[in-house]
Amino acid sequence: MDVLFAPFEVAFVQRALWGGLLVCGICAIAGTWVVVRGMAFLGDAMSHGMLPGVAVAALLGGDLLLGAACSAALMAVGVTALQRNSRFAADTGIGLVFVGMLAAGVIVVSRSRSFAVDLTGYLFGDVLAIRDRDLVILLAALMIGVVVAVVGHRAFVALTFDPRLAHTLGLRPRWARLALLGLLTLAIVASFHVAGTLLVFGLLIAPPAAALYWADRIPVIMLLAALFGGLSTVGGLIVSWYAGTAAGATIVAVAVGIFLLSAALSWLRERGSPAGVQALVAVLALLLPLAGCGSDTGDPVEHPHGYVAGAEEVDAPRTRLVVADGTAVRVLDLIRGETIYQGSSRAMDVRGDDRYGYLDTGSGVRIVDGGAWTVDHGDHMHYYRTAAKDVGTFDGAGPLAAHSDPAVTAIRTRSGTAILDRAALDSGRIAQRAVIDGLAAPYAEHLAAVDNAGRAQIRDRDGKPVTSFSETCPAARGFAVTRRGLVFGCADGALLVTSSEGHFDAAKINYPEQVSDADRATEFRHRPGATTVVARAGNRGAWVLDIRARTWHLLEIGPIVAANTAGEGAALLALTADGVLHAHDIATGTERTRTPVLAQPIADGPAPVIEIDSGRAYINDPAGRAVHEIDYRDNLRRARTFDLDIAARYLVETGR
Repeated sequence: MDVLFAPFEVAFVQRALWGGLLVCGICAIAGTWVVVRGMAFLGDAMSHGMLPGVAVAALLGGDLLLGAACSAALMAVGVTALQRNSRFAADTGIGLVFVGMLAAGVIVVSRSRSFAVDLTGYLFGDVLAIRDRDLVILLAALMIGVVVAVVGHRAFVALTFDPRLAHTLGLRPRWARLALLGLLTLAIVASFHVAGTLLVFGLLIAPPAAALYWADRIPVIMLLAALFGGLSTVGGLIVSWYAGTAAGATIVAVAVGIFLLSAALSWLRERGSPAGVQALVAVLALLLPLAGCGSDTGDPVEHPHGYVAGAEEVDAPRTRLVVADGTAVRVLDLIRGETIYQGSSRAMDVRGDDRYGYLDTGSGVRIVDGGAWTVDHGDHMHYYRTAAKDVGTFDGAGPLAAHSDPAVTAIRTRSGTAILDRAALDSGRIAQRAVIDGLAAPYAEHLAAVDNAGRAQIRDRDGKPVTSFSETCPAARGFAVTRRGLVFGCADGALLVTSSEGHFDAAKINYPEQVSDADRATEFRHRPGATTVVARAGNRGAWVLDIRARTWHLLEIGPIVAANTAGEGAALLALTADGVLHAHDIATGTERTRTPVLAQPIADGPAPVIEIDSGRAYINDPAGRAVHEIDYRDNLRRARTFDLDIAARYLVETGR
């Protein structure tokens, strides 16, 4: 039976289970009245009519739940008003409000070129991304729904089966209609942001419809609907876990399957075929235990790739920011939008890798665990999170760069590159494996290195030489690890190290012209994994290095203080000293758009940085004591601003 229980050993699936059960409870209460009263079209209209409120809230960086509630309330008012018009049927009014709200939502969405992901989440939800806060909201909604259903039961029944009797008995049918509409709105609004409107509508209709085949009393129908919904949630999560299908859609598919099964059993029963019913039930009863047979091998459960003891695997990246000023450090959780770690440490600079922030204290390197990381296996990813914390300090003359793989972490200091054991670091200990003269970084289960004389070589993870290259990299400064190789910045261009089936090669990518030391690329920026990297080019602008084409391109856009890009075809993001963020065409340098970002121009101190991932860019604003989240695909729209209690002088992103 391990096959049935294994998925629920993972924390995010457990939360999905509880969230799904709560959604099923809410939908069973509201959905029973939707089915019994023939309000399915209204339920569909209400669920999709929330789009304009959600869209406006997303574009303004507000609360999606509040936007959905406002939109649903507006639609409820519109439906109620039009239903009083005797010139046309009630469903005509519902249809008019439905298409009007949907059209308004599409218009708002069309103003944002980056809204596709948000719209997908709105329609299909992500039941596997349910958080503890969502469970609290769903539980509160369920409790309110139970109270409304109990208090209004008599009025709802009378309104459903004999509206004139309801009026005669003084049950106020108009208020009963409003209460039912409010109950439906509550179910949809509370559930859509974790389940998606399609999942909510499916659970509103399918389980109560299936329950109608087995009961004719409202309370019993509600209980059976909740039971069928719960079975759909459990079955859907199990199927999606092993089949790799979308969890929300699979839950709805199972719910519809239960409805079809109920319809088939009811048809056999009505035709007086008890033998057929018994045979069908017997077959289904046999399938459940057989599903778990043969899988209980007694073997210990294998942990997924990149697992660290005490960590929790999650369904999506849990991106975090490590922010520091001269005396304090903070870790900001971008999903929750709040600070989850506060510490004190001197910081003259900060560098980072996929998980840790490395602070230059002047006398050593302080390591802060951001508590989130991604393990890339090429064809799939694993995402983990744990508590953010301070790891400790080791001797080193300040971090200039850092990079990790699953086995080692390389921290470039002014006295060489320190190689730390990653497993020890993940367990909270600092264990140094080697110190390499010059610049080194993990690559293809080895270390690619360039010594102070410019000689390039491959070393093992303990720093021992494996092979050398004839190509040299004089005055190596800076590196970038991409899917097409590791690139070192050299005085005369770049050195690209590649690996294929255990064989390493090195190729030189020379500058297209003679470049002074002030204008050379010394610190590369790029989205993790992307094959286009950028670097400041002194006061001339920015260098663009295309690893795929192995070419340099200089964009002479004038002095900038920071630059980054999301990759092939994406704009070059450049921050100027006046605090304005610019988006340039990465091929021509033509400015596409600009927007003021910083609270005031940069006068002195360290320049802000631009951290970038697949959907957003993050810029620290020391004077404004904030970090700004920029949607670079939507005309540099400022999506969110995270206010801090410290001056955000240094910033690194982890968890990508």
